Amino acid sequence: MCNVVSVTAKPLCKDDFLQKIQKISDSDTQYIILREKYLSEQEYYSLAKEVLSVCDKEKLIIHNFIGTAESLGIKKIHLPFSAFKELNGRRNFDIVGTSVHSVDDAAFAQENGADYITAGNIYETDCKKGLKGKGVNFLRNVCDSVNIPVYAIGGINDDTAKELKSVNRKNFAGVCVMSLLMQSENINDEVMKIKRELG
Repeated sequence: MCNVVSVTAKPLCKDDFLQKIQKISDSDTQYIILREKYLSEQEYYSLAKEVLSVCDKEKLIIHNFIGTAESLGIKKIHLPFSAFKELNGRRNFDIVGTSVHSVDDAAFAQENGADYITAGNIYETDCKKGLKGKGVNFLRNVCDSVNIPVYAIGGINDDTAKELKSVNRKNFAGVCVMSLLMQSENINDEVMKIKRELG
């Protein structure tokens, strides 16, 4: 069964953010990428400390800020592609992921030690307003260009997940979901709906 990864966006959350994180952590999600791109590293560090108090540490992936991950003892990092290209070795991370937007990016990521990649945006999304989705064929092409796990990102919900079932590649690992889980009342129901659609 394919996995669901939660990508956070606190501004989208109308409820208490930490309560939302706790519900996501308790759900059948594989990971939580604490994204929050609008924060300085100091602000991000403070938020990450709070998140750690309610979140399963094994599920948490720090986004972008290597120093924060190392200070908090988090062994998983997700880097924007530009930051991944500048990464000098794996440091002490167990898992290093990055975001890709082309087949060439995907090949580079694999060659340079990425453990997984997120590929997108697959569908149009409010997160990238006006940017047309790359579609399912793009996702297939990315999967075919690498052997590491590939997660689809961008406009994923239980409706769009139906289309992704046809990707049918052994390294298609699942999907990343942002808006849906940040705004949902019934986190685990949404996660399980998507997982059922993906098969």
